[in-house]
Amino acid sequence: MAKGERVADSVPLISLITINYNQAIVTCEMLESTRRLKYPRFEIIVVDNASVEDPTERINQGNYPNVKVVVSPENLGFSGGNNLGIRHAKGDYFFFLNNDTEVTPDLLDQLLAPFKTNSKIGITCPKIRFYDHPTIIQYAGYYPLNRYTGRTWSIGLGETDRGQHDQSGPTAFAHGAAMMVSRRAVEEGGAMDESFFLYYEELDWSMQIQRAGFQIYYQASALIYHKESISVGKTNPLKVYYHTRNRLLFMRRNVSGFPLYFFILYYFCFALTKAAFLYALKRQKEYLIALKNAILWHFRNKIRRPKKEALPQVVAVS
Repeated sequence: MAKGERVADSVPLISLITINYNQAIVTCEMLESTRRLKYPRFEIIVVDNASVEDPTERINQGNYPNVKVVVSPENLGFSGGNNLGIRHAKGDYFFFLNNDTEVTPDLLDQLLAPFKTNSKIGITCPKIRFYDHPTIIQYAGYYPLNRYTGRTWSIGLGETDRGQHDQSGPTAFAHGAAMMVSRRAVEEGGAMDESFFLYYEELDWSMQIQRAGFQIYYQASALIYHKESISVGKTNPLKVYYHTRNRLLFMRRNVSGFPLYFFILYYFCFALTKAAFLYALKRQKEYLIALKNAILWHFRNKIRRPKKEALPQVVAVS
């Protein structure tokens, strides 16, 4: 039991699930920040996605609150790693947290509060600010998806936090860096789809959970800090591949009819053509290959339309 305290069974157990991939030091920094948490009953599941070095010993040496390390023999990606974490989690709520974040003391209490007031809430997300620019917002909810262009934007992104996004309420999408999900929402909505591997998986899951009848809720009074750069991360062929492949995958799984046909026309005639032209102009052959492979993937793989999937069997953890 967290912090060695005996807590009444009426207090929900929260399973904090985080993924480590060759970043043991960063993960330990996040775990160190969990000592600040005031919530009396939580466990931490660290899923290692086949890192070069097993982080178990380093993490255990830190003597962090109620931590279990689960080492995967293969890299399962974001969705697969989190699904593996669920299999080892005993909580009433799952809190998926990026390893490159720092928590605030009342984070779990604030994220849990909306569930008590509305049974239709399936996911809660905190306000996210950039760690290196602690007054700048990264996430304060999401705008609805444009079904014709496949675009959406994080509310407040890049803005100085002056309290302009302190109104809590339902939002279109959860943010993968920090999202608390009820066990009931996972049981009824299904686990994350593992075909994404990197990027777009939390957007797809948000749609999946909402189709099951649940809301996604932005809790403005909850706050974390994210160590992701405030600027757009450096592009590389792997990122080009998954962003290209998964944007199309997300739309094919979640949009149908005329909006999907319009998106495909827009995507191939404008977005992809523009990207290919720029890569060719800069002689970035490896990016062009990534772009080609991302599109070919769709011709070689049948797309599974979302459906309810059973909650992964929970493994008893001593």
